Amino acid sequence: MITFLHGKLMEALPTQVTVDVNGVGYEVLIPLSSYDKLPSPGHEVKLLTHLAVREDAHVLYGFMTAQERELFRMLINTVSGIGPKIALNVLSGMNVISFRGAVANGDVKALSQISGVGKKTAERIVVELKDKIGATGAWEASSAARGLSPNEQKLNDAMLALMALGFKQVEAHDAVRAAVALLGPQAGTEDLVRASLKKGA
Repeated sequence: MITFLHGKLMEALPTQVTVDVNGVGYEVLIPLSSYDKLPSPGHEVKLLTHLAVREDAHVLYGFMTAQERELFRMLINTVSGIGPKIALNVLSGMNVISFRGAVANGDVKALSQISGVGKKTAERIVVELKDKIGATGAWEASSAARGLSPNEQKLNDAMLALMALGFKQVEAHDAVRAAVALLGPQAGTEDLVRASLKKGA
């Protein structure tokens, strides 16, 4: 399995790039969300990849962030009827946080605006991913919409980490507040999560 490519970006189009890795040129299909984060051609780039093996081709899909690749894999592995092409459309039409928020809130209308995703597919995405994304997705989306200060972002990240580990939203909130009171406002996200887990143990 090819998990990433690290080399020189030779050519960049909104849907695909060519990366030179030690003299071998790899053609990689990418979503728009990754295209926006690319350096200019001629510079070094690291792309996280997913290799899809079909009878007629081996296709490499590339992503600039782990969250994009994770969402791509979740879509193609969990939602029936969604292949790599539609999964790329989803990432091109909506950022990861907005997508997670739309699924958590059951926003079929927003999802069906994405190219290649009709109402039925959008409904299927919500039904099949809601449990996987859950309350954390809704919280992420509302936090992103509010625009947080660096300190609020740190507390928010600690809460999201705890919610991903199974805490309910209220429990996570209380645990992080208790950890801040214990460690002081300068404590980092990791320290807050660790302290919260110790307290909850």
